[in-house]
Amino acid sequence: MSDQNPYEKLGVSEDASFDEIQDARNRLMEQCSGDAKSVEIVEAAYDAILMDRLRMRQEGKIKVPERIRFPELRIQSAPKETPTPREQSPAWLQNILDQPTKADVLLPGAWYVGLSAVSIFTGNQVLQLSLVVGVGVSIFFLNRKEGRFGRAVLFTLVGLIIGLIAGGLIAGWLLPQIPYLSANQFSTVLTFILLWLISSFLR
Repeated sequence: MSDQNPYEKLGVSEDASFDEIQDARNRLMEQCSGDAKSVEIVEAAYDAILMDRLRMRQEGKIKVPERIRFPELRIQSAPKETPTPREQSPAWLQNILDQPTKADVLLPGAWYVGLSAVSIFTGNQVLQLSLVVGVGVSIFFLNRKEGRFGRAVLFTLVGLIIGLIAGGLIAGWLLPQIPYLSANQFSTVLTFILLWLISSFLR
């Protein structure tokens, strides 16, 4: 064993990394914990390798890792390595969704509850008038929030079309269970709900 160089005594190659050398030293120290002479040999080999590495670094024969030369950079960059768990919604969704105030939700809601009640209890006679008023309410509240009249009209018309089409499709399936509503009344109420969502939560 005395003929072996320090690297052979630790069981590592001469181009082993510092971590590999340290692991080998710790492993041998555990194996030789009861043998003072073996512990002394391992420690001497480890010290000899450290001195050899120090000399090589001073002579510029090996490159010192950045994490050892500049430990303060490693500490500062640690937060950047951990990804933030918060996931943001897509930009296009943020551009159209709003975080409304209580008034932005309740005021249009009160109008649409009133219009829905009128549509249900007065029959089919005033449905068209209720829809016209509902469209005006949606345009008014959207324009009041953002000051973009064209966008308010566009969103309202899209909501009106979707509400009437979806209401007509769903009415045939659902109305047998709700006998006191006609298909037109159901479509109108569903349209009012959609217009309320648009005027409250879109921008």
